[in-house]
Amino acid sequence: MKRLAMGSMMTPKYSEWRSKRINELERKIEWLEEEKMHLRLYADVQKLEAEKLRKGKNKVEEDLDGLKTDYKKLHLSFRITGLGKTSKQ
Repeated sequence: MKRLAMGSMMTPKYSEWRSKRINELERKIEWLEEEKMHLRLYADVQKLEAEKLRKGKNKVEEDLDGLKTDYKKLHLSFRITGLGKTSKQ
């Protein structure tokens, strides 16, 4: 049975292909690392925007609650003073 030592015999064509492949993979790794960095930055921006929107929503809800309270007070004031009644009542 014949056995070949894998590391000892590499053809020039295989060596050339292997070195090109290693270079391609190195470039791909660099590109993926850069892409990962961009995605992290994008995720951070999205988190900041979500927090900004959440704060804005909370402010609007507080304003709405204040307006509801003011409306109830005004409505009660109208009922007490009789300003809301028509001439037929």
